[in-house]
Amino acid sequence: MSRLTAPDLLRRKTAGQTVDRIVMVTAYDAQMARLVDVAGVDMVLVGDSLGMVVQGGQDTLSVTVGEMAYHGRCVAAGLERAHLTVDMPFMSYQVGVAQAMRTAGTLVRKGKAQSVKLEGGVRSAPAIRAIVDAGIPVVGHVGLTPQSVNAFGGFRVQGRDQENADRILADARAVAEAGAFAIVLEMVPAALAAQITRELGIPTIGIGAGAACDGQVLVCTDMLGMDQRFSPKFLLRYANLEATITGAVGRYVADVKSGAFPTAAHSY
Repeated sequence: MSRLTAPDLLRRKTAGQTVDRIVMVTAYDAQMARLVDVAGVDMVLVGDSLGMVVQGGQDTLSVTVGEMAYHGRCVAAGLERAHLTVDMPFMSYQVGVAQAMRTAGTLVRKGKAQSVKLEGGVRSAPAIRAIVDAGIPVVGHVGLTPQSVNAFGGFRVQGRDQENADRILADARAVAEAGAFAIVLEMVPAALAAQITRELGIPTIGIGAGAACDGQVLVCTDMLGMDQRFSPKFLLRYANLEATITGAVGRYVADVKSGAFPTAAHSY
């Protein structure tokens, strides 16, 4: 089975009309990658959200390029069909175009990425253009950009007022003009996301950005309900694996302590 490519995904949107919605989900290891791939997702994102989901941090800012490459390799090993995008972490591209190109190259060579994702619009356009010119497909990311959490004062909806809505629209235009083949819109009002989706010739992938986007992305552990403490408005849980896992492990604990496991059937 052949892997989906950036041109395949770009063709999902023709003359501003979505032909087939894009489904993206995060994964951080080969096992989860295999499962979401079998389920039929189109894109798998190794997000720098691993700083929170895998490492237990409060934000994404401490993740390194080496860690992204490591998790990229792990996820690539589990994929047969889905396209693999890997995040460029904080301060791995903001210093300048040359740094951005080195980071993108590392994530392709060592992280097995088919494309890279970086945050920012107008300010990131030169880096996007250079990376694309080097032959590496790019996914943009505007709206709530988690690497700017300190500047935003937290994980908050962006673009509620006209000034910020105009800024996000300008950022989205800059990303598309720089050559990105898709763009993530995170936590922006649905009307703004719809406007961007109508205007751009590349697919928009929303998270907390309404139903008009050309696709959607969720964090795998969020949608599977592995941490019931996390419950943002945009999240729809499709399972309650926290209860399933803790229940199963609890039964194992009880069986070992009581001597019910292992039995003769589990012994050599």
